[in-house]
Amino acid sequence: MKHIGLIIILFFAATIIKAQTVFIRSAKITFEKKINQKQQIAENDWISDDSKDKMSKYRTSNWEYNFNDSTSIYKSKPKESLNDNNFFFIAGDNTNELYTDFIKKARVLRKPIRGEDFILKDTIPHLNWKIMHDVRKIAGYECRKAITIINDSVSVVAFYTDEILLKGGPEGFTGLPGMILGLAIPRYNTTWFATKIEAKNVPILNVDAPTKGKRTDTEKDFKKMVDLYTRYEDKKNPRKIEEIKKELYTWIF
Repeated sequence: MKHIGLIIILFFAATIIKAQTVFIRSAKITFEKKINQKQQIAENDWISDDSKDKMSKYRTSNWEYNFNDSTSIYKSKPKESLNDNNFFFIAGDNTNELYTDFIKKARVLRKPIRGEDFILKDTIPHLNWKIMHDVRKIAGYECRKAITIINDSVSVVAFYTDEILLKGGPEGFTGLPGMILGLAIPRYNTTWFATKIEAKNVPILNVDAPTKGKRTDTEKDFKKMVDLYTRYEDKKNPRKIEEIKKELYTWIF
């Protein structure tokens, strides 16, 4: 009986410890986004070899993902990164923001288009993930590998942890049994990895949707945004509106 009692005590102790680890209701996650810009332009003939040699290999930026148990906001951390020698010139702060409401399965994207910020409303895209056996540690959390396909043929590799139960992640990627802490899209030469997770002693964060920007709720306002977005495209061979919407809404990278 003593052995049975000890087993029961150990079982409940392990359950309590696991619960304390798993049920993280709110946190701030910092992601480092890295673009291999040398690889991106390797086959471009309009850039001289001398210019390619002088540029830094990676362009980096830091992004912040704040969440509570039902909503999240993902946005750039202002004036924090970018290497001194970046080939791609970026003027001003990145104003992209992505708000997600997991209960309503809806999201709000603030997106800059031709120098103006617009507010776009959308639903959470569905992704067919395949969970693999590979594991790796990211920012102190054990993560399992998963893969999916976007845009018909683009492979995406993700690493998620079930120690954070919200099914979110950077750049609008969702749908795994926990938080995505690592992401790679080889075709785009881009990776996102969590570098810092503030989960202890963090109050339940109040996460609000972005509001600063032009609305696109009405058909008239949406058409104005599309006209601005396609201003320099071939008017004789216009693209289908479904293709434009997919380009605008689906991902923020």
